[in-house]
Amino acid sequence: MIRIEAIWLAVEPLDMRAGTEAALARVVHVFGSARPHHAYLFANRRANRLKVLVHDGIGVWLAARRLNQGRFVWTNEGAPSVGLTRAQFDGLVLGLPWQRIGEAGVISIL
Repeated sequence: MIRIEAIWLAVEPLDMRAGTEAALARVVHVFGSARPHHAYLFANRRANRLKVLVHDGIGVWLAARRLNQGRFVWTNEGAPSVGLTRAQFDGLVLGLPWQRIGEAGVISIL
C-alpha cells in the first residue's frame, strides 16, 4: 500500500507525454523537492487528463487518469500550487467542485 500524507495540486498544466523523470523535474521546479509520502497532481491544458506522482520514500510512482467526457475542476489561483485534503482529492478525481469541500466533507463555500 502506498502511504500518502499530503496531496498537492500544481496549477500550471503539464504535457501528458511527460514520463516519470519529466514529472519529477516539474515537482522539483514547482514544489522545491519531492517529499516522501506526498502526492503531486498535474492536469493537461484541457483538464481532461490527470497525472499524479507519489514519492513512497524509496522511489516514485506515476499514475494517469483520463476522463472520456467532461473535465476535471481545476483551480486558477495565483499560487503555483495548492494543498488538498483527502476529501477534496476524492471530489477532484470524480469531477466535483472540490474547492467547496472543507474538512470532514463539509461544504464551506456557496
